[in-house]
Amino acid sequence: MEKKLYVGGLSYDTKEDTLKDLFSKAGTVDSVTIIMDKFSGKSKGFGFVEMSSEDEAKKAIEMFDGKELDGRDIKVNEAKPMKKRDF
Repeated sequence: MEKKLYVGGLSYDTKEDTLKDLFSKAGTVDSVTIIMDKFSGKSKGFGFVEMSSEDEAKKAIEMFDGKELDGRDIKVNEAKPMKKRDF
């Protein structure tokens, strides 16, 4: 399993520090990125958390998938590789 996690269903008000604090309860967080719209600068409602080990990533999925954060139920699962898009 990858140690990079997809986190969906985020409130538009959720900050990266909030995610880092939450996921730190499952282990060491290497990085947190909330995806922002490049035109409006607002959150797109999802992001990625990279944990320092596979075991910590699995623990984070078990602990936080379906749980409430900032008034929204979040979805946490293994991040899938980005698909190549043709333009």
